[in-house]
Amino acid sequence: MTKVVGEDDLVEYGFRRIIITITAVLCALLEIVDTTIVNVALTNMRGSLGATLNDVAWVITAYAIANVIVIPMTSWLSQQFGRRNYFAVSIIIFTTASFLCGNATNIWELVVFRFIQGLGGGALLVTAQTIITESYPVAKRGMAQAIYGMGVIVGPTLGPPLGGYLVDHFSWPYIFYINIPIGIIATLLTLTFVKSPKYGEKLKANQVDWWGIVFLASFVGSLQFVLEHGQQEDWFNDDLILFLSIVSVVGLLLFVWRELTYKHPIVNLSVLKDGNLRIGIVMCFILGFGLYGSTLIIPIYTQSILGWTATDAGLLLIPGSITTAFMMPIVGNLIQKGVPQGYMVGVGFLIFFFFTFGCLK
Repeated sequence: MTKVVGEDDLVEYGFRRIIITITAVLCALLEIVDTTIVNVALTNMRGSLGATLNDVAWVITAYAIANVIVIPMTSWLSQQFGRRNYFAVSIIIFTTASFLCGNATNIWELVVFRFIQGLGGGALLVTAQTIITESYPVAKRGMAQAIYGMGVIVGPTLGPPLGGYLVDHFSWPYIFYINIPIGIIATLLTLTFVKSPKYGEKLKANQVDWWGIVFLASFVGSLQFVLEHGQQEDWFNDDLILFLSIVSVVGLLLFVWRELTYKHPIVNLSVLKDGNLRIGIVMCFILGFGLYGSTLIIPIYTQSILGWTATDAGLLLIPGSITTAFMMPIVGNLIQKGVPQGYMVGVGFLIFFFFTFGCLK
């Protein structure tokens, strides 16, 4: 018997889809903003917690290491616990850790809480995108992804000005406290409106790819540390950097071998057989260098070398955010109209590199 969908059902479904989109974008913003919001507060943290520059750098490193460990595991964790449950728990972990970060009494407490925050935050970005994709029909996914992308791209440049304002007018703990009300609202909306898709059977404990998890953590954790602290420690002239570099290479090789040979891999590398996916990953990797690198370096440079305030350093990144927010819906509309995506990506990267080079001049 065919079920007739009435006008009220369509309105209800459309309302639910809007709420899910808002929730997903909010959560993505939480994760992305928190990646960069601390950059303008590092100087204040040093003075308040009595930390050295190397110590306070761990506030960023711990969060990044937790992110890169948990993000590749997100699909598997969603399958094991249900996407909605995993998403809601991740928001709760992130929100609770934000409160603890704001109440840290010394630098190493803050580092530990930032690591926990990163474990919760890492899942938000990937899961939010998946939730939005599943909530829209194929014909409207281009615009949906544009709306999501607006939050993801604007987030890194929104963090520094927001952080600068909070640091200059209040104090550095408020860059973490601001997450709490948003996290509570996002949790309630997730539990109310988000639904989990049906998965196959959950894996038993003896089927879980524990070795894959170990190899993944050793590879990305060691690599992140080397990239963050290698320059300060004179790269391979330092024994710890050399050791972790070896651990990273060995961990990568063992991880790839394990995922390609194990029946239930923690990360399914076979999806990389898709050429478009491979190219997309490379493009995102290149874009990430310019986007996240600039949002880290610019605030530190303008405050430490030029003597700017935290607010002024953050405001410098605002024009890029406004332009991105303006262009995202336009790009989404062009995708829906059938404009070849390859041309848009090519033009976008050309503009990105041209004006980045101009800024360096």
